[in-house]
Amino acid sequence: MTKAMGTLLKLEEVGMFFLSIILFNQLDYTWWIFPACLLLPDISMIGYLMNPRTGTWIYNFFHHKLVAIITFFIGLWLNEPVVTLAGVILFGHSAMDRMFGIGLKYKESFTHTHLSRIDTKLQH
Repeated sequence: MTKAMGTLLKLEEVGMFFLSIILFNQLDYTWWIFPACLLLPDISMIGYLMNPRTGTWIYNFFHHKLVAIITFFIGLWLNEPVVTLAGVILFGHSAMDRMFGIGLKYKESFTHTHLSRIDTKLQH
């Protein structure tokens, strides 16, 4: 991936992260709930305790934006604010991860994502 393309993709994710903040502000929650819940989707890493294949599947499920969008709309449809909040948090968290170059995982390695290899980023 070229540097220009990487920058373009990061800017897109910044926009989606700000969208999640705007959507959160439409909900009836106090402001601190957003940052307090923002890292909760990373609990999905617990799947790696079972094995890499299960860990990858669970992690990718909770970091997939379509899952977040569906969760958000189910919450709206059912008029369930907690489900709507979960969708916003999943969406915002996924955008935040991708802003930092952390994407969906490949089963070969936790550090191998669809955007890059995390371990090489940490070395620089």
